[in-house]
Amino acid sequence: MSKLGLGTVQFGTDYGLTSVDGQVRPKEVKKILSYANSKGINLLDTAASYGNSEEILGGLINSEFKVVTKTRHFDSLTITNNEVSLLNKDFHNSLNKLKQKKIYGLLVHNADDLLKPGSKKIFDQLLELKKNNKLKKIGVSVYDYIKLTSILDNFDIDIVQLPFNIFDRRMINSGVLTALYKKGIEVHARSVFLQGLLLMSGKSMPNKFNRWSSLWRLWYEWLNDNQISPVEASIKYVISFPEITKVLVGVDTENQLKEIYKASSGTLPKIPDEMHTDDTDLLNPANWGQL
Repeated sequence: MSKLGLGTVQFGTDYGLTSVDGQVRPKEVKKILSYANSKGINLLDTAASYGNSEEILGGLINSEFKVVTKTRHFDSLTITNNEVSLLNKDFHNSLNKLKQKKIYGLLVHNADDLLKPGSKKIFDQLLELKKNNKLKKIGVSVYDYIKLTSILDNFDIDIVQLPFNIFDRRMINSGVLTALYKKGIEVHARSVFLQGLLLMSGKSMPNKFNRWSSLWRLWYEWLNDNQISPVEASIKYVISFPEITKVLVGVDTENQLKEIYKASSGTLPKIPDEMHTDDTDLLNPANWGQL
């Protein structure tokens, strides 16, 4: 079984810095899923907030795929029975769209929702769905290790989805990645291409990222010196960590997935120690609009 998993936000909406044609057409989605199935890429990551991604998948997937979806972001400062009802309603709507009686996992999309007063109500509802065999694993999607540590202190989580790429060593240096591995928690790595930024040439890089020009210079020089493509470097790096269970990739075409799959095997040459940053203005795409 492949360590790769498919992120499906592009199937339901126009997404990503390098997206050219916008939302992936259903005909192409079918080809992508067929190729994924043939290569043992069986994990699909989606969410109700990903446009009509769940509906698209529901019309195409078979029982061999493991589906992970996510909760909504709750606006309230406190979790009440109202939020629990919304979670339950959303989840069953997702099952209907996906045409599934049960799914592999449900993640709390906004980690803050598990840190609010009353958050145990959410987790208890997730446990109830798990007990009723509607889902196999409960998880959370995080952006930083500090919030994750607080959540793990209070809840028995099965899956953690987190950002991880060749520029981002926060989860390694904090010790969180090792801790998750020791606990037997599945780690699903996302943002492995930094929303496509790592795959761009220097000429096509938006000017707002010039702030990290020394890092980009080091990146391009290292790629050139070792005659390795950015796709190979990015995917091989993340896959090389035994602590990471699944590496989520988003693609617009079947050919892109083929390229990633072929690039995923083999080992990387030594990486310069200084080729990373802790600057969340770069590492968190949510901050790019402010650059």
